Amino acid sequence: MNIDLENETTYEVDEREFIELSRFVFAAMHLHPQTEMEIRFVDEDAMEQLHIEWMDEPGPTDVLSFPMDELTPGSPDNPTAEGMLGSIVLCPSVAHKQALTAGHSPQEEMLLLTTHGILHLLGYDHVELEEEKVMFALQRKLLLTFLAERRAES
Repeated sequence: MNIDLENETTYEVDEREFIELSRFVFAAMHLHPQTEMEIRFVDEDAMEQLHIEWMDEPGPTDVLSFPMDELTPGSPDNPTAEGMLGSIVLCPSVAHKQALTAGHSPQEEMLLLTTHGILHLLGYDHVELEEEKVMFALQRKLLLTFLAERRAES
């Protein structure tokens, strides 16, 4: 698995943890071992430009996902074909504000947003209530399992 991470902000990011989370989600979703993805951390100005350009909505957002090869989750018997999953763009300053409101750390918020972004790249959405239930339950399960395994290793 090839996960490129680029931090274009002054916000300090634990790159290793985001790569490990991505690898965990890739394995859980049965993606091909050669699947590629990019994660970029940008400031609010850059995020607002992307938000306007791609979503036609003003202001910065927390995360945007840009799928490439339209990969979908695989299964243990039939993993996803090799390809470029896409790009996730995160805005740490927006995530930081959301974390304060949610009552958890900015790092946990950005890990949640990374998981959320990967699921979007895999075709999950939350426009309809039923889709939201499925996506958010899976996102929660993946993140909590990853965090529990990390704590057990420590």
